[in-house]
Amino acid sequence: MPSSSRPTADAPGRGGARPAPPRRRSKYGLAPYGFLLPGLIVYALFLLYPLGRAVQISLYDWDGLTLATFVGLANYADVLADDTLRAAFAHALVLIFFFAVLPLGIGLVLAAVLTRARVRGLAFFRTIVFLPQVIAMVVVAVAWRQIYAPTGLLNDVLRAVGLESLTRTWLGDFTLTLPAVGLIGTWVSTGLVTVLLMAGMSRVPGELYEAATLDGAGAVRQFLAITVPSVRAEIVVALTLTIIAALKTFDLVYVTTSGGPGNTTTVPSFEVYRRAFQLGEVGSAAAVAVVLTAAIFAINLLVNRIGERER
Repeated sequence: MPSSSRPTADAPGRGGARPAPPRRRSKYGLAPYGFLLPGLIVYALFLLYPLGRAVQISLYDWDGLTLATFVGLANYADVLADDTLRAAFAHALVLIFFFAVLPLGIGLVLAAVLTRARVRGLAFFRTIVFLPQVIAMVVVAVAWRQIYAPTGLLNDVLRAVGLESLTRTWLGDFTLTLPAVGLIGTWVSTGLVTVLLMAGMSRVPGELYEAATLDGAGAVRQFLAITVPSVRAEIVVALTLTIIAALKTFDLVYVTTSGGPGNTTTVPSFEVYRRAFQLGEVGSAAAVAVVLTAAIFAINLLVNRIGERER
């Protein structure tokens, strides 16, 4: 009897499918997960559980004392419909410019100068630039509130140079209060951004600048073609940290303006405090906090995706 010429599925002959290679098991077994378990437990207890509770509370109408009433997504609908809350999120986006974008531009220039400069006292200048980061934000807010006061340093300087017409109550002006608060964030964030960028620029080979100089590239051209592309990773980290700081800022607004004048400097984190502890609307405050957390996550995810794509 003639034998069949069909290749079997197990044989690697013509037309036959090769068997999949066996999966290799780790020789360590479950031991790596055991080492990760303590950290995961701490992470779950102090982050995931409170976040889950905030989501749960946001579904209720609750004043923090009496029995809660389930209202579903009504608190989230209130976040979208409330003009004050929409204005608070708009103010937070404005603060991103002062906390993140403006410090990034200043930090790039400062870091480039401090990294490539050959002057005495460079370590002292680096320390001065980073100094605002080691001061508590409440202390910073109190100090700047005194500077912005009607009889404060800023108005005194304007009077001394003959610009008395420009003096005003900086933290009481409906138009200028939010930029005034934002400039405090710029002063605080610039030091952190500068130090991060300096760490990246210190790793750029000097031969690249020497070659660019031989090719006739000036300082500006070298900065745009060599320095900035070399610190893209540091730029992403700096933007991530400063955007988070801008969106969740509370103590600065609370100490300087308490959301005023009117509602011109309210921000989402301040609205969480106001609704929970002043108005007794804990469920609504939790909804604002959840939306703010989602916004922070989405914006920083976008920044990191753009940074990875550029690299």
